[in-house]
Amino acid sequence: MRGRLRPVHMRSLGTVIGAGALLLLTACASTQQSVAPGNSGPTLTTAPSTTSSAQEPEFDSPVPPGAKELPKEKVDAAAVPEDRPRTVWTEGDGSTIGLIAQEAGCGKATMEVTEQGPQVVRVVIVETTPKDAQVCTMDIRYPPLTAKLDAPLGERSVVLTTRQDQQ
Repeated sequence: MRGRLRPVHMRSLGTVIGAGALLLLTACASTQQSVAPGNSGPTLTTAPSTTSSAQEPEFDSPVPPGAKELPKEKVDAAAVPEDRPRTVWTEGDGSTIGLIAQEAGCGKATMEVTEQGPQVVRVVIVETTPKDAQVCTMDIRYPPLTAKLDAPLGERSVVLTTRQDQQ
């Protein structure tokens, strides 16, 4: 009988030791690990992030110096997702229009002026991503974009929309 119980005890002991080692590794992984001295590699943090995903976008003053921000009532951004920037400005004599776009990972943001009527200018913010499946970073960027209008914006309003393309 004792011969039969012994392997069971050994397996239990192995399970306890394995669980303890796993617990120790988990505890060590929650601290900051760094690359050996002299190596220029990055620092890896495995502790959970304390930042909230509901934070405001990372731009403070989207309007460049010398530019003139359009009043909110002159910008129709109803078709733009709520978490995206909506600031529009003009530069120089008003014939250059600018805005802050949002792009992420392998995406590249551009803007297209699709209509320049007597009362409205329509602008599409396009994020183009590669067709082929590749590894992309998870960063979000807010590039300022500008486009030249045929004539100064003047009293016309601006209608913003967004579009996703693949290249």
